[in-house]
Amino acid sequence: MSANNPADAHMPDEDFKELGARFLDWITRYLDGVEQMPVGPNVEPGDVRAALPVSPPETPEDLAEVFADIDQVVVPGLTHWQHPGWFAYFPCNHSYPSVLGELLCAGLGIQGMLWSTSPACTEVESLMMDWMLEALGLPERFRTAPIDDPRGHCTGGGVIQDTASSATLCALIAARDRATDGAAGRDGLAGCPPLVAYTSEHAHSSIEKACGVAGIGRKALRVIETDDEHRLRPDRLAEAMAADRAAGRVPFFVCSTVGTTASGAIDPTAAIAEVTREHGAWLHLDGAMYGVAAICPEHRWVIEGAEHCDSICINAHKWLFTNFDCDFFWVADRQALVHSLGIMPEYLRNQATEAGKVIDYRDWQIPLGRRFRALKVWFVLRHYGLENLRNLVREHIAMTHEFADMVDADEYLVRVSPNPLSIACIAHRDGDDATQRVMEIANDTGRVRLSHAKLKDQYVIRVAIGQSRTTLKHVHDLHAILREAAREVTTPA
Repeated sequence: MSANNPADAHMPDEDFKELGARFLDWITRYLDGVEQMPVGPNVEPGDVRAALPVSPPETPEDLAEVFADIDQVVVPGLTHWQHPGWFAYFPCNHSYPSVLGELLCAGLGIQGMLWSTSPACTEVESLMMDWMLEALGLPERFRTAPIDDPRGHCTGGGVIQDTASSATLCALIAARDRATDGAAGRDGLAGCPPLVAYTSEHAHSSIEKACGVAGIGRKALRVIETDDEHRLRPDRLAEAMAADRAAGRVPFFVCSTVGTTASGAIDPTAAIAEVTREHGAWLHLDGAMYGVAAICPEHRWVIEGAEHCDSICINAHKWLFTNFDCDFFWVADRQALVHSLGIMPEYLRNQATEAGKVIDYRDWQIPLGRRFRALKVWFVLRHYGLENLRNLVREHIAMTHEFADMVDADEYLVRVSPNPLSIACIAHRDGDDATQRVMEIANDTGRVRLSHAKLKDQYVIRVAIGQSRTTLKHVHDLHAILREAAREVTTPA
């Protein structure tokens, strides 16, 4: 029934507590039972929408009934990223502590655009970025506050972005304005020298997109050849940058990737830095996939050369048991970022900002508004501690190595790239058509989900291990499924 008093339309506290308990129970049961569901949905385009009312309800409904729609309509239309048989794309793993942190963020409902709009939102976030800097062994130049004086002056700092795509865009915009003395940001690119950006042929597509969004144009991106292990070749980068400089263009931005999209290759950042230094180009380290591995001291080699970078991004929502979305983004020169993204309309002026004593994170990102994402990071770090997080990452790496050993011993399958961490790329010995068919057969079982890529024009199956609930048993089951599919499609001798 409709409420006569508008205030009565709100949900009563007791109803919220009861429904909230039911939602938490539902989530727990879902995650406990997700392994019994097919990883992928069996729906056609439009099926989910057609199962729901065409128009919104005119009068209130009992939200207790929402569970029926979730079970009958929503869940059958989901691809279950939290399934232990999830090996596609990348792990989007999470944990109960991160879910609780997200719940608290929603419940508090604050807007953290300025320090003054919620001081705790800003200060917890800056602390979490420094905690993660220490956890990953990143250079001190990226610290938000010096160790000896948390309130002191510093030149670098970190911020939580939604995704690595946003972090890359912010870095590229700051690099653009640094290369043009800010003219591009003020007046557009007219009158500025032609700018050129560089990255690996296997880097993430967000770099090309960022060039378009930033007004540089996608054709201004040079895609650099990779070596036999699919890593960017510094010698080819040097040749391309020198040629562009000789032609009157300005090499202004280079992205080194720690965990490329196709194979998980790790570009030689230190060697790349030697090349970028000659041209004064901004060096961005995209560690969205594999940067988290640096939490283990023995894997800090993945970020070798980070001390020479201008910016770094690492996704917590891929491999740090923190639910989507959460990307750590550090810059060595915060002023370059704020110069490009900062703006101060009259309605946002306040005493703390005017005094220059605080961070206003709205100047470190594209949108104005922002959520309290740091809460879920805080919860994850406090629940697990670095020791347990390191051991979980090590376990995923060990499972990947064991899977690679099984493939190396297989008569039908072959490993087609190195797998130093948690991605293995494999193929059928009979070629691309057979490989594609193997993946289709495996996915059709509903027990696993895989995705593909192309390496040097070869169709490969990507096996990304790192889902929170994946165990060695699931990895062995995956190999058994792949082996049976490969045997089925093998051409008789």
